[in-house]
Amino acid sequence: MSIISQLTKSLPTHTVITGSENTRPFECDGLSVYKQEPLAVVLPSAVGQIKKVLEICRQNNTPVVTRGAGTGLSGGAMPLKDSVVLGLSKLTNIISIDQNARTAVVQPGVRNLAISEAAEEFGLYYAPDPSSQIACTIGGNVAENAGGVHCLKYGLTVQNIESLKILTIDGDELVFSRQDDGLGLLALMTGSEGLLGVIIEITVKLTPKPELAKLVMAGFDSVRDCAKAVADIIKNGVIPAGLEMMDAFAIEAAEDFAKPGYPIEAKALLLCELDGSIDLVNNDVNEVKKLLSKATSIRVSETEEERLLLWKGRKSAFPAVGRISPDYYCMDGTIPKRHLGDVLEKINKLSRHYNLRVANVFHAGDGNLHPLILYDAGIPGELEKTEEFGNKILKICIEAGGSITGEHGVGVEKLDAMCYQYSEAELDVFHQIKAAFDPHALLNPGKAVPTLHRCAELGNMHVHHGNLPHPELERF
Repeated sequence: MSIISQLTKSLPTHTVITGSENTRPFECDGLSVYKQEPLAVVLPSAVGQIKKVLEICRQNNTPVVTRGAGTGLSGGAMPLKDSVVLGLSKLTNIISIDQNARTAVVQPGVRNLAISEAAEEFGLYYAPDPSSQIACTIGGNVAENAGGVHCLKYGLTVQNIESLKILTIDGDELVFSRQDDGLGLLALMTGSEGLLGVIIEITVKLTPKPELAKLVMAGFDSVRDCAKAVADIIKNGVIPAGLEMMDAFAIEAAEDFAKPGYPIEAKALLLCELDGSIDLVNNDVNEVKKLLSKATSIRVSETEEERLLLWKGRKSAFPAVGRISPDYYCMDGTIPKRHLGDVLEKINKLSRHYNLRVANVFHAGDGNLHPLILYDAGIPGELEKTEEFGNKILKICIEAGGSITGEHGVGVEKLDAMCYQYSEAELDVFHQIKAAFDPHALLNPGKAVPTLHRCAELGNMHVHHGNLPHPELERF
């Protein structure tokens, strides 16, 4: 009996999707340049059904690619040939909310924003807010260790979860909790990109809604002046809830798309949100305004509606750029904040070299860059040129003492860049961890961690890191 017959026979009607026309919507994630149709897609609605899928796939030695909402941007949820896509979008129950402990227990298919909507009556919310939060699922957020515009003060996903329940490829249930996590297994699973287990339940930390939040928007005549303002704000002890930068191209695109009232004459834009008690926020706003001495324009939100509109422009940057280019390639690297100005100048030089426009939007507070390279896949050779440009941006991030990703993950997109960031010994440890959790190599194989043979062929293996930080070790 074929694996599709086994799945169809063992699961409820309409749970198994087959046929090219039906599986094509699952052939890629948000990085649509890489596509592969799967053997089948399974959309279980209960944990018992997930266990059955894993059992059948294990018995048939069939790869399993777990998928959330498909909003990822690194190809992490792209199917493999002859694989089964395990979609968790039907597991949407918010199991419980404990307002005293400030936690919520949720299934992996719950949308990021839905957690905050459910917790609002208790004066609580879930802090990490990726730009795709209206659609992305919490399970996918954990798999990629997603961040968002408020990650500077409130942290990434890894700082906002209390425990995870997962299924191994053998169907065993494991719980990793912050309370008994001396080995750091909770952090290991967060950012593991579906390579180690299937997440079936998450306990997230809820945060009290602040008494007041205000957004300071400042325009600058140069990117370097804007980057210096970021450093000055942090250096003077102010901890913004969010600290975002956009360059002129991104400003123009976002203004045209969302009409937030951005100064389109500015070469760079800084969005600095302060939240907390009324007195604290007003004091911080005054302090920040003093530090923006080189700003050509400053505006402070006066109402909650105005604050949200200003954020809407930033969160709409990706679709806004998509309106002015046939295609774009979204990069994701992280650098020390002190190198912001230098790295952006290098990216602009590469932009001129490759004759490809770039819109820069990024989480300036933690140095997480998101250059959007605009190209036209219909022009022969332009995609390859774009990929080469993107790899050079990642190398610049490493040379500056940073990382090849901050929140989008490695997936298939950054496999070659992993060879540059990590040594052979480090990659070998990653493979050993993978083998310990997934000895059959059936969970999302070929993603996130390159083979040593691949790195050797590239001649690109990094030999020694010295004292460089390793921000990606948490992510596996």
